[in-house]
Amino acid sequence: MPNGIIIIDKPQEWTSMDVCAKLRRIFGERRVGHAGTLDPMATGVLPVFVGRATRAVEFAERGSKVYETVLRLGQVTDTQDVTGTVLETRPVTVGRRELEEVLPRFTGDIEQIPPMYSALKINGQKLCNLARKGKSVERPARPITIFELAVLEQISDTDYRMRVRCSKGTYIRTLCHDIGMALGCGGTMAELRRTEAAGFALTQAVTMEELLQAKEQGREQALLLDVAAYFSDYPECRISGEAERRCRNGNSFLSAGADGTFRVYSADGEFLMLGERKGGTMTTVKSFFAPPEQKGN
Repeated sequence: MPNGIIIIDKPQEWTSMDVCAKLRRIFGERRVGHAGTLDPMATGVLPVFVGRATRAVEFAERGSKVYETVLRLGQVTDTQDVTGTVLETRPVTVGRRELEEVLPRFTGDIEQIPPMYSALKINGQKLCNLARKGKSVERPARPITIFELAVLEQISDTDYRMRVRCSKGTYIRTLCHDIGMALGCGGTMAELRRTEAAGFALTQAVTMEELLQAKEQGREQALLLDVAAYFSDYPECRISGEAERRCRNGNSFLSAGADGTFRVYSADGEFLMLGERKGGTMTTVKSFFAPPEQKGN
């Protein structure tokens, strides 16, 4: 059965769930999940987890992400990007210098009010559903972190390409909107491309066309990365005998050595789990081994 991670260069107009649905058909596996939703207008890195690898999604969602975006000054829309209805058009009297001077205000630990056009739920209702009905509700500001924010190039009198490295939960279109308001002319997001997510880069991504071609050639599973590679920052630990038996039964076991988190393998090299050793005892953080009836598939 297929198990692993594939990095998709998400095409524009596809939702992240559209990609997952397509991959379920391509791999013939119902267990497919992604790390980090991308809006339909966005393109770029979408890590998709297949089979038992879906158990790693919760770890992948926690990391920082890197985007390249185009900020368009002088325009305000209801969605905070160019797909929405234009609410205001204002003259742009600032240039690159003024833009760069305001960026430190949006760098570091800041608070951001989520946009109405988002999947975030307030009192059990998605904000985007309320927004489509013309409703607006109060949204509490949420803490986020902008690790890096820089202008890469000036495209025109109104458009600037920027690089953003940020924490989970950051809305880049809201960032563009807020920067535009701080400059007094308004702003909206004209383009968005994610270049890094969950530790994976755009250079590792395959397009949907490349994946479909691989499927036709019967080599789609060769594009899957081993889920153990995602945890490569953790040291390796090999076990056998009673320790392996207890591990496969979900029990803790004795393990000599320093405390810490480890990639735990069987003696024959099967990745069993991410484990935590403390005081000479190893416990399961998350298991990845195949149930006995699936071994060999």
